[in-house]
Amino acid sequence: MLASLPEEDLAQLEGQCETILTEVGDILFEPGHTIRYIYFPVDALISLLAVAEGRMTLEVGSVGREGMLGTSVALGNAQAQVRAVVQRAGRVLRIGAADFSAEFRRMESLQHLLHRYTDTLLAQAIQIAVCSRFHVLEARLARSLLVTRDRLQSEKFHLTHEFLAHALGVRRVGVTKAASALQNQKLISYSRGNIEILDSSGLEAVSCRCYELVKER
Repeated sequence: MLASLPEEDLAQLEGQCETILTEVGDILFEPGHTIRYIYFPVDALISLLAVAEGRMTLEVGSVGREGMLGTSVALGNAQAQVRAVVQRAGRVLRIGAADFSAEFRRMESLQHLLHRYTDTLLAQAIQIAVCSRFHVLEARLARSLLVTRDRLQSEKFHLTHEFLAHALGVRRVGVTKAASALQNQKLISYSRGNIEILDSSGLEAVSCRCYELVKER
């Protein structure tokens, strides 16, 4: 995302960022809490979880190197609306919310970019909501694995049953059954959270069309 800014604006913004290392499970945002920093993942992957009654969750999006966390600050809302959890450890650039807001007001290029990105995040969240209501768990899991693959640019990654259950809003036993079904079809290999996509085309065929729609967006 930052790379698409004009060189001068990119240098100005990066000059105010610091690089931090994140670990799996780190929570960057909690719903209702004040956003202190804006984050730009470098090689980390962040899951965005909607939270109900403090414990029930559903993944409504994910952010990798293509995006950022904290867009609402520039739009005048300094409170987080989702729980942002590190799904894959890695480096993240961060900048203070006040500093980012100042640059947003100054940089026309950043304004255009952020408006486009916010629209994309909203479209992603809407599609996932539709998917969660109308599509079977096996197809939803396939969609989630494909999106993770695209974000990480790797056929191999680590996702526990517990994390997938939180992301998909189901019990762990449901994830186990769906993952076993995909494994029996030789689409994936799954052992102790270590996932390898063996047949990308086959997995896309099993996935609902929501994957294609989100990817095109």
